[in-house]
Amino acid sequence: MNKVTVNDQYQFDVEVVNDVLQVNSQNIDLDVLALSGKSSHILHGNSSYNVELVEFDKSEKLARIKVNGNEYQIQVTTQLDLLLKQLGLDNLNANKIAQIKAPMPGLVLSILVKEGDEVKKGDSLVVLEAMKMENIIKSPSDAIVKKVEVKKGDKIEKNTVLIQFA
Repeated sequence: MNKVTVNDQYQFDVEVVNDVLQVNSQNIDLDVLALSGKSSHILHGNSSYNVELVEFDKSEKLARIKVNGNEYQIQVTTQLDLLLKQLGLDNLNANKIAQIKAPMPGLVLSILVKEGDEVKKGDSLVVLEAMKMENIIKSPSDAIVKKVEVKKGDKIEKNTVLIQFA
């Protein structure tokens, strides 16, 4: 079960049970039509809602949405979040890596990610050629690519920033 807080004021228990949305243990019947990547039209009962995603921060589980022109801030707390907090492990993301630097001078052969990509620990990011060997630079943690600082064919020095993470 997820705890969903709206505008730091209203709290709801939300979960999906057997493909049915439940809010505060009551089944909710929605008819959803995706209009574009960030907007949808929703019918609930006799009411119609135009919903648009304004901003989304996956790492913080925080979103800003517009419903029929009114803006709302949505915060989601999962059962795992609650358990981690109880165990005192809720600040593990505080040590996230902000950027990847080149471990050696070389030539950028290829870039395997683009801005906005979500990467997992161990995913390949960049291929560098150094001393006639190809070296694959991998992600040290789960992250979202904020900016790629180099391009294919760049000659770089050691400690050149290759990728910035959000």
